[in-house]
Amino acid sequence: MAGETAQPVMTMPARKASRVQPTGRQCVRFLFAKLDPAWYGLPETERNAGLRELSGILEGFATGESTILRMFDLTGTRGDADMMFWCVASDLDDLYTFVHAIRRSLPGRYLSFPYSYFSMTKRSTYVENHVHEGQEGTSDRLVIHPMNRKYLFVYPFVKTREWYRLPQDERQRQMDEHIAMGHKYPSVKINTTYSFGLDDQEFVVAFESDSVADFLDLVHEMRASEASAFTIRDTPSFTCQRVELDGLLGLFA
Repeated sequence: MAGETAQPVMTMPARKASRVQPTGRQCVRFLFAKLDPAWYGLPETERNAGLRELSGILEGFATGESTILRMFDLTGTRGDADMMFWCVASDLDDLYTFVHAIRRSLPGRYLSFPYSYFSMTKRSTYVENHVHEGQEGTSDRLVIHPMNRKYLFVYPFVKTREWYRLPQDERQRQMDEHIAMGHKYPSVKINTTYSFGLDDQEFVVAFESDSVADFLDLVHEMRASEASAFTIRDTPSFTCQRVELDGLLGLFA
């Protein structure tokens, strides 16, 4: 790319420590994108300049004081989405700024977003005694700590209204069974976030693992739990492979 005309690089604005919410709760967005094949018809120099622009935007968000970004490739598992951005921020405005910057960039003009889920971190009422190392419940549960495993399995989740009408101790009993099943698969870490009133689903669950087979077996076993009978929707389901920045930009090559 040497000798090409220099293009302005859009970067995210500097973040101030005062913007971090004292409660520690985070806003989370799972943004799935599909690349228009028309992108490949652009001149190579134009595409390269666009990727430098996009790289600056992604690096800016990934290195923010109160933001987290993980990027994923779905080309091997989905036909309707090519990539996914797992975006976490303490300030919702950061998510707006980030997505606006992507959409204004040259590559962003060739992206559509067939799926998007918005949620927040929140304390679970079921995991106070949940002490399985690396699983939900061992931290303050208000902050996401990605394990950087090879795969992320994501789906929206909705339960029946009857579930919420059950006594708390009955829901806890059923969730204890559910959690015990999860303990049998220590290679799978769950990240549960909450969407009540914020988006169409009630939860978004994201499981990190290095083993596709372990996750499949876990979900299969959980189908038999009592609590699963109160599920309305847990689709679409996405199998995402984690990539670094170079890998994400390679999807545009």
